[in-house]
Amino acid sequence: MHAEVQNLFVRIHLLYFAQTQDLTVSDTLPLLEERGYRVGEREIKQELEHLTQENFLTAHGDQWSLTGTGIEEFKEIVAVLGRVTEELLVGNKKASPA
Repeated sequence: MHAEVQNLFVRIHLLYFAQTQDLTVSDTLPLLEERGYRVGEREIKQELEHLTQENFLTAHGDQWSLTGTGIEEFKEIVAVLGRVTEELLVGNKKASPA
């Protein structure tokens, strides 16, 4: 997967993880690796800082937590992903030859 696309998916996963817990770089790394991402601590920290700049996360020490804006953004992402999944996966099955 191209790095730019992977970074987008990593950000989505970070928002997802932040729904239930504060995030740290060291705790988040294995969660992302389990999902097949090839990232290092430096990349995770950059993505957490990016989400902080967008006001989706707030930093406190070496932890990040979800903001109200982040909650709303994640809800919108889930809605869009639902439509994309429907179109790409279900639509692709219809378009495939039998």
